[in-house]
Amino acid sequence: MDKKIEAILKKVSKPGRYIGGEYGEILKDKEKMACRWAFCFPDTYEIGMSNLGMRILYGALNNEPDVWCERCYAPWPDMAEQMREHGIPLWALESGDPLRDFDIVGITLQYEQVFTNVLYMLDLAGIPARREERGEEWPILIAGGPATYNPEPVSAFFDVFSIGEGEEALPEFSRLYIEMKKNGTYTKERFLHEVAKLGGFYVPSLYDVSYHEDGTVAAITPKYDDIPKKVLKRIVKDLDKAYFPEKPVMPYIETVHDRIMLETFRGCIRGCRFCQACMIYRPVREKSPETLDCQARCLYDATGYDEISLTSLSISDYTKLPELTEKLLSWTEQEKVSLSLPSQRLDAFTKELMERVSSVRQSGLTFAPEAGTQRLRDVINKCVTEEDLLNACNVAFDFGKNTVKLYFMSGLPTETAEDIEGIAHLAEKVVEAYYQNPNRLKKPPQVTISVSCFIPKPFTPFQWDAQDDMELLKKKQQLLKDTLKSRHVRYTWHDAKVSFVEAVLAKGNRKMAAAIERAYALGAKFDAWDEYFSYDIWMQAFEEAGIDPHFFANRVMGEEEILPWDIIDCGVEKRFFVSERHKAYKEQVTGNCKDGCAGCGAWKMGGNCTWCPERSE
Repeated sequence: MDKKIEAILKKVSKPGRYIGGEYGEILKDKEKMACRWAFCFPDTYEIGMSNLGMRILYGALNNEPDVWCERCYAPWPDMAEQMREHGIPLWALESGDPLRDFDIVGITLQYEQVFTNVLYMLDLAGIPARREERGEEWPILIAGGPATYNPEPVSAFFDVFSIGEGEEALPEFSRLYIEMKKNGTYTKERFLHEVAKLGGFYVPSLYDVSYHEDGTVAAITPKYDDIPKKVLKRIVKDLDKAYFPEKPVMPYIETVHDRIMLETFRGCIRGCRFCQACMIYRPVREKSPETLDCQARCLYDATGYDEISLTSLSISDYTKLPELTEKLLSWTEQEKVSLSLPSQRLDAFTKELMERVSSVRQSGLTFAPEAGTQRLRDVINKCVTEEDLLNACNVAFDFGKNTVKLYFMSGLPTETAEDIEGIAHLAEKVVEAYYQNPNRLKKPPQVTISVSCFIPKPFTPFQWDAQDDMELLKKKQQLLKDTLKSRHVRYTWHDAKVSFVEAVLAKGNRKMAAAIERAYALGAKFDAWDEYFSYDIWMQAFEEAGIDPHFFANRVMGEEEILPWDIIDCGVEKRFFVSERHKAYKEQVTGNCKDGCAGCGAWKMGGNCTWCPERSE
């Protein structure tokens, strides 16, 4: 480690964030490497080290013998202050080399609130933020992750975006880089042109965007005939054969998820109309119980963690959950390793499932009714009932649970005061069910309701809809607070100001880059952290950049309108989103994939979709 860095570690909080040298980190001889990656997570070490996607891609890239991928996380402001004072540029943990010395700097964008942290990390690294300011001597900047499904707000900062799953795409990207370097054909411009032909890579400099006078997009036009008019996301078709990290890097300090994260499947059979994840991760692809059991044993041997979290968008929808839990319990009980099921559907939470995991420690139970009335649950296609919720809670109460957390949303399309009051009534019915349960504990119940603000996201049936204005959202929050009567119900809610800025960034176009730059210049960073988020800074940034935030967050977009993210193809057809939106306003539901294919179009991507076998490859 650089002596300058060693000298400042005593002056900052949690120095373990910055020292590297963890068990499981991958070290290589940099002189023998043909391609060097710095993989950056634009949030703290504790959050980044808990991200399963980053772990997978770190390992997949390092699986290439002549590629070395290192890690970098956003320094906390106290460390950034010391780095600036002592002239220390941002570095990668494994080698300690500055980011500007790498061939490729990759940044994962998990949520829109990290956009200013991208500029923060580039600033600390001494790398120009704007793409046109970086010549041949600068690293290639590539972004991936869920927030890149609308890459336009940050397209001015990146050379290329990886759309979709990267285990196969990023090594392919690296091999092209190495090949062009070796055969002497490489220039950044030529390389990016070739990358655009690979599939799954969006190179914004190769597309022109024009606008109508009203600010809507007029056209998105490729500059060359040999690049795609739309960029189709990449998927891994066979998860059993996909790369899997057998020896993850073990942190020195406590992280958000200090446990084994066992990814059971990708995709979602549900069609919640507000949910971006259930659309962009289609088609559904499962790992076999045999593969998962083998991977769990491998991770346990490598880490010694005493908890396994079965991760997915909805673990209850894994078709072989009984077989998997049986295999895992055959050895985890003896080793005193607990199983955690963090994403349970309340309509699939059964006594049998509870029995399988009740013999070991289990985390608190969380369910997501999302809306307070059946009418609104039908609008959003949640496809659960009040009876489902009370049945699930009673199962939990039968097994000695007295705490339940319920997630809801406020500001959903067509929402009324009755729907808001319904949240309070539903929570109070859960309390009543507890006291009526003959097997309950003697201690009182605690029902926590957490209510977030609806944010219309790209690639959902509600992508055209407007977010409620802030005053209306605040009125709804107060109405719910006034309606709640039970002392056993705890109410928490999300700040409407944060949700408003997130909506603006989520639906922004290329012009948004100026506002993001201005916000960072005014001091915005770590916008996902309450202590750093500043609504006033963002409002000033929007004004000075000539951006009307309400145009993006509070305007109903036309279904025939060209959307800023129409350059991306997530695999689900646009006509499906339109159809689902129309059904929402008619309060009609669409069954899940298990009940019959709704024709979203994702099966065309292959991957042996679990629920469309007759249509898959």
